Order: sequence, then structure tokens, then C-alpha cells
Amino acid sequence: MLIQFVLVLAVLLILIVFIRSSNAVYVQASKRIALVLFAVANIYAVMRPDDLTAIAHVLGVGRGTDLVLYALVVAFMAGMFSMYQRFRLVDRRYTELARTVAIREAEVVNVQRGLLSPQIVTVTTGDGDRAPVVAEDRTR
Repeated sequence: MLIQFVLVLAVLLILIVFIRSSNAVYVQASKRIALVLFAVANIYAVMRPDDLTAIAHVLGVGRGTDLVLYALVVAFMAGMFSMYQRFRLVDRRYTELARTVAIREAEVVNVQRGLLSPQIVTVTTGDGDRAPVVAEDRTR
């Protein structure tokens, strides 16, 4: 009985911290809903372990704890895949930013050396393509 209280309290605290976190603004609504549903399922499993065992038997699993373990493996894999996709996106953004900064610095150095005319200005568009804005006097 005490362990049920402690586990439910822990799940609720984690859920509250996640929802109230300032970084939670960036979390998609579907992920928030999934976390809330997972927390509700967790609380139900803690409070009614016999029901979980009955559900496991219906699904062809021997025990309720095995069913929970399988669900956690699937949830862990989904979370890892989501994190992998997010890191790939962030990595692409950093790469594009580093390229833009390097090209800008090279242009500044070339203008200082007199290799480029100072009238040439370039802009980076949102998709990573570079397009000249002013292309007057391209003499070197």
C-alpha cells in the first residue's frame, strides 16, 4: 500500500514538473498528450495490478509486469527515435549556421584585402541557398 502511494506521487510529480517546465513550450501537443496518457496508464497499473495481469492474459502475455516491460521498451524506442530526429534537425541547423558565418567572414576578409568590391552584399535565404542582393561593380 505504501509503495503504491509513493509510485503514484512520483508519477504525478514528474508530470507536474514536465507540464510546468518553461522548456515544455517546445514540446509538441501530441507528445504532451502521450505523456499524460502514459502517466494515467501507469497510475492505473500501480493502483490495480490484478487488472493489469488480466489485460496481459487477454493479450497473450504471462504477467502484468511483463506487459509493462514490453510497453516501456516500445515507449523507450519511440522516445529515442524522436530524440534522434530532433538532434538531426538541430545538427543541420548548426551546420548551415556555421557555413553562413564562414562565408560571411571570408567575404569580409576578401573585402579587406581588396579582392572583392565592398558593394557586393549577399543574403542567406531560409532554405540555405545564397542569393546576391546587390551585384554592382564586380571588378577586382
